[in-house]
Order: sequence, then C-alpha cells, then structure tokens
Amino acid sequence: MLQYHYLHSDNASIKRGDLQTLINIVICKMFRSYLLVVSIFVFLFQVSLVFSSRGVDISQASTIAAFQCLKSKGYDWAVIRVYGKFSIIDAYIFPCFSCGNGAGQVEAMVKYIHSYKTNVDMVWFDIEGPGVYWSSDQSKNRDFFNSMLAGAKSAGVKVGVYTSESQWEPIMGSWTGGADYPLWYAHYDNNPSFSDFVPFGGWKKPHAKQYEGSVSDCGIGVDLNYY
Repeated sequence: MLQYHYLHSDNASIKRGDLQTLINIVICKMFRSYLLVVSIFVFLFQVSLVFSSRGVDISQASTIAAFQCLKSKGYDWAVIRVYGKFSIIDAYIFPCFSCGNGAGQVEAMVKYIHSYKTNVDMVWFDIEGPGVYWSSDQSKNRDFFNSMLAGAKSAGVKVGVYTSESQWEPIMGSWTGGADYPLWYAHYDNNPSFSDFVPFGGWKKPHAKQYEGSVSDCGIGVDLNYY
C-alpha cells in the first residue's frame, strides 16, 4: 500500500504523492533563486560602473585653470610626468637607462616632489622605447628596473608599471619581474574598457588603460585613460 507522508513548505502541508504540487514548489523556489542571482549581477554591474572612471596623463607644463577645466569635463584623475632624460621636468617617471642609477633617479624625483610639500600615492615606471631608450641586453634592463624598485622602496612610494606587450617584451623579454605591480597598459583603440586586454609579462589583469593619445583638451595636450 502506498503511504502518504506530509512535507511542510511555505506553511503548507503537501502529500508526497502529490508530485505535481511538489514540482510546482520546486520550480517556484528555483525561479526565486534565479531572480536573486540576476539581482546580484545587476548590483555588481552597477558597482562596476560607479568605480570605473576616466583620467588623463600629462607630460607638459599646465595650469590650475586647465585642471579645473578637465575636471569639469568628467576626468577624475591625472598622472603627471616628473622626470626626464636629463633633469627633473615636472609628475610619471620616464627613466634614463643610459644615465644609470635607477634607484637614484626615483629617489631624486620623490625628493623634488616632497620639496613642494606634495605627496604621491603611486609612481608609474614608464617602460617603452626598445632599442632607443633601453639596452639591447635584457638582463641589464631587468637589473635597472630592480634598481628603480629599490629606489621606490627607499623613498617610501608605491609602484605601478606603464607599458604594453609590444614594449615590455623587447625590453624585458619573458621576464615577469613587474607582474607584482599594477599595470597601466597602452592600446589606442578609442575604447575606454579592458575588453581588449591580453595577458603578458605575468600580468593577468590591468589596473588602467591608455586608450587614446595626443589629444588637445582645455588648452593642453593629454592622453586619455580608463581606470
């Protein structure tokens, strides 16, 4: 003889033999779970929109008015060039390999900035120009990079790396010595997103992207970036 037992769900008693009713309840619960997953996805998507932002990097002298203008146009952050080939110029570091002493270059840059009572949260090492600004000996380039890291540690600043696959690999080879630091990569596709990113140099994901270069805005030349 088939015996009926009772299950309790949502304050309703249901006979185990009533399969259709049980199936309906299961489907209902699955649908609720589906709605929960969709709600979480929408929430995360909205959060990603909130925390994504656009910025600029600048390699020339500027004014307060120009920065106020850029801010009014929706740019939230800026990276400023601070060191050039022969002397301190003005706020990322474009190192001079042939000058030697990578640590000293970083320390001098930070000291100069501090002399104006300004603090820098992140110093980006601009790694580009294979065969022009770097040695043809990749091991020497790696040693110079490590020297810069030592200088940053001594100066008490955080480090990021600005480069791209086409620049990093000819300079550093397959070395992954920069992968512990945030990556700011360049790809001029006029697309403010990371959808184009392909891992290289040990980096699995980027921190920021330079998606358009040499744009004139607010009376100064800037590069456009996505974070």
